[in-house]
Amino acid sequence: MKNERHARIIKIIEEKVIGNQEELLLELISYGIDVTQATVSRDIKELRLTKALTTSGTYKYTSIERAEAAIHDRLIRVFAESVIALDHANNLIVIKTIAAGAQAAAATIDALRWQEIIGCVAGDDTILVIVRDNGLVQNVMERFNRMLK
Repeated sequence: MKNERHARIIKIIEEKVIGNQEELLLELISYGIDVTQATVSRDIKELRLTKALTTSGTYKYTSIERAEAAIHDRLIRVFAESVIALDHANNLIVIKTIAAGAQAAAATIDALRWQEIIGCVAGDDTILVIVRDNGLVQNVMERFNRMLK
């Protein structure tokens, strides 16, 4: 019963804009699922649902994975639109960006959580990326270049 309810909740939030627990409750009832507000609240927590901004400016429930994927795609676009040039020396990569673009591009690098990257430091238009080992730099450079296309 619980698994079926959870599956139905996921299907509902993927197909409709559900902005609050009451709307979700009513949708579940319309599918013949007898449920209480407390149960819906617990289901939202168990499913790790979050609210995301829609294109119309309202909020709707979505899964964290789906929200993270959307954020990830936006970060990649910001990175691609900000980066002007890449270069490297030993285990260091220097990324030149448009003015004031380094912070957003560095946030993308941090969000990627690539194991090869120890960390990065961003200024206004330059990012210093520290790669774990010299032998990994070329691979990281290739991955950055693919993001730019």
